[in-house]
Amino acid sequence: MDRVETREVECFVAVAEELHFGRAAERLGIAQPPLSRTIGRLERRLGVRLFERTSRRVELTAAGSVFLAESRRALDAMDAAVRRTQRAARQQRLVVATRPGTGPGLMARILRAYERLPGAVPVEVVFTHDQAGALRSGVADLGLMCARGDLDGMTTVELAQESAVALLPPGHRLAGRPAVVFAELAGEDAYRENRPTDTLDQIVELVSLGRLVVVVGASVTERIGDTVVAVPVVDVPATRLVLAWPGGGTDAARTLFTRTAQAVATNRDELERAS
Repeated sequence: MDRVETREVECFVAVAEELHFGRAAERLGIAQPPLSRTIGRLERRLGVRLFERTSRRVELTAAGSVFLAESRRALDAMDAAVRRTQRAARQQRLVVATRPGTGPGLMARILRAYERLPGAVPVEVVFTHDQAGALRSGVADLGLMCARGDLDGMTTVELAQESAVALLPPGHRLAGRPAVVFAELAGEDAYRENRPTDTLDQIVELVSLGRLVVVVGASVTERIGDTVVAVPVVDVPATRLVLAWPGGGTDAARTLFTRTAQAVATNRDELERAS
């Protein structure tokens, strides 16, 4: 089979999303007859029918639905490759994606240590709840994230293991306990299994008002103040905090940043064990 061309894929996606050759042609800025010929040529290349066409409607076949999902991923990957290539050609810098709320903690210590080193490049921090998406789209070069996330196709370096704590209002019946088990929290009306996408300040405020009980990583305890209580959850496995990036390859700035992050995280763990 001849290699499918990117323009053919773009034409297919337009028709598949519009399910109308006229609207798809207008969206692509071309006439309808060349678009129809392009789709026909693509179907011949693939050896399958992508659309069922009548005089009144256009529908995707089962094969067409599969090819649409794959085509979107392929076009997204191409866009990401272009962004990463363009960034590499400009003045070198690193873009690091991390979850909102990590700035005052580990990330701040990593940045302070990294920026003092010879060979350090400017670092831009992007706050997002979808670090993996930022990496795959080419928006970020590195992601500081929990290993339980979507890491398919990513290279990772572990920084630390983080135990779980429950955030509770000071007057809560479990707040004075040295530790709790997950079942005790799950029975609470205010308990939410998934951590809200609010900022840490907003989460702390909701907990302090008795509107939320949530399990988070122990690192937040240094930033929550005294309006809520953090109680260890003994039967929730520790999460692995990692730096991740797409694929392999070597990059001097990324390597230096990664080694710095490992050193900072290790020193933090040693200090915590000694305290």
